[in-house]
Amino acid sequence: MDAPTDAKQTLHDYLRRQRAALLTKLDGAGEYDARRPLTDSATNLAGLVKHTASVQLGYLGEVFDRPSDVPLPWFADDAPPNADMWVPADETLDSVRALHHASAAHADATIEALPLDARGRVPWWGPDRADVTLHQILVHLIAEFARHAGHADILRESIDGQLGNRPDDPNLPFHGDAQWRAYRDQVEREARRAAGLPE
Repeated sequence: MDAPTDAKQTLHDYLRRQRAALLTKLDGAGEYDARRPLTDSATNLAGLVKHTASVQLGYLGEVFDRPSDVPLPWFADDAPPNADMWVPADETLDSVRALHHASAAHADATIEALPLDARGRVPWWGPDRADVTLHQILVHLIAEFARHAGHADILRESIDGQLGNRPDDPNLPFHGDAQWRAYRDQVEREARRAAGLPE
């Protein structure tokens, strides 16, 4: 990717990277593994993708008076609680990916159409914080996607051991199960020493 030429391009590039990092966590995950709850609060891979796509449509749609035509029935008054955070059996993983792509396309169009100082309004933030700029919302969305991409990293590791942003991720210091086990053992020993526990 070429070096960005201005602040808006930099923010847009970081948002795209975080969106892509999150979406790739569905690659190779089966129907069950993509949907199953992996924490006590039912956090799951497909739900994270669905949630962030839905949130992005709101922040780069309604907030700037640019609503999309993408239906989000999980936000209806009669929808089950937290319905944007999980994927029922009658919703396909392909529909979750399609939602992600539609949301990204709508968001990208909004970003390209507006300057960083464009004014928007986030009514759910309350009257004291509701007035925002595109700049603020881009920073907010980068943080939102990065947070959930981190959640997805941990979930995917717990499912099948997949690490990093891609199989050849240069940021991973170890390769192979033996190296990771030795590293984990070292961290465990130091934690026990710090707590005064037997090794």
